[in-house]
Amino acid sequence: MKRILVICFTLFLVACGAEIESNMSNEVNDFSFKTQDNETLSLEELKGEWWVADFIFTNCTTVCLPMTSNMSKLQDKMEEENLDAQLVSFSVDPEFDTPEVLKEYAESYQADLSNWTFTTGYDFQTIKEFSVKSFKSALEKPLEGDDQVMHGTSFFLVNPEGEVIKRYSGVESKAMDDIIKDLELVL
Repeated sequence: MKRILVICFTLFLVACGAEIESNMSNEVNDFSFKTQDNETLSLEELKGEWWVADFIFTNCTTVCLPMTSNMSKLQDKMEEENLDAQLVSFSVDPEFDTPEVLKEYAESYQADLSNWTFTTGYDFQTIKEFSVKSFKSALEKPLEGDDQVMHGTSFFLVNPEGEVIKRYSGVESKAMDDIIKDLELVL
């Protein structure tokens, strides 16, 4: 009997180790936004898929540079490991970031747009509420005389049910390995 309990306990621990250590639990609010291809991406279209989200803008001179570079590295690693997940970058400067600007930006990072989408087509208040309510990520308009939007620097893992389950650093390249490890557990 003791041996059976030990085996069951060991199996339980192994099974628990195969789960992602969640640090968030937040439903993504419904959305339908314009893409870099002037099409629409909605939460409904992402249902049933694992996806990684971030918030960036194309004329950012600071944190968006490493964030987009890291998202590009993440996409490359996902392809190497044959991991099928979506990447979504929400623009926080929708007035400047037209679909054409986003498309050019994506091309400058050699983004494979088959699983990486850039969104725009909303007003600032809409994306601010979406960022804060769905991802608990701060977002503020630029200060007077400045064009740099203040926003969070996290990447977010969203499960197939549309729940944000984990936050990672978007500026630290080591975090991309953590995302890959978590995706390997669930895909």
